[in-house]
Amino acid sequence: MKLLLSIKPPFAEKILDGSKRFEFRRRIPKDSRVDTVVIYATLPVGKVVGEFSIKQIHSEHPDELWERTKKFSGISRQYYDDYFQGRRLAHAIEADSPRRYRRPRDISELLPSGAPPQSFAYLSRQGPQ
Repeated sequence: MKLLLSIKPPFAEKILDGSKRFEFRRRIPKDSRVDTVVIYATLPVGKVVGEFSIKQIHSEHPDELWERTKKFSGISRQYYDDYFQGRRLAHAIEADSPRRYRRPRDISELLPSGAPPQSFAYLSRQGPQ
């Protein structure tokens, strides 16, 4: 199963070029069948730009997670701390084999509503190719 994530364009680009290997989230999907993340780069890009396989999902206290992921976090410690402020549990989706689509897709090709998800949305296996 695939998961559609809304990701800010600079972070989406870093994931696709391999310099950011962890996508941080306050919430993660409960469905254990999810094995692929489809990347929707938020505005001003506003397109589905690529995907990556999920190597592993790490969930632990924010300080411990930072120590595990900081080398390939793609973000500053300050940004990380602000994002997880007040949380006792932080999540990092570890990206593997990122793949940029030859042709960026409109969100309406994946979701009938045409509206990008606030957090995430489940997709069928078909998804873009």
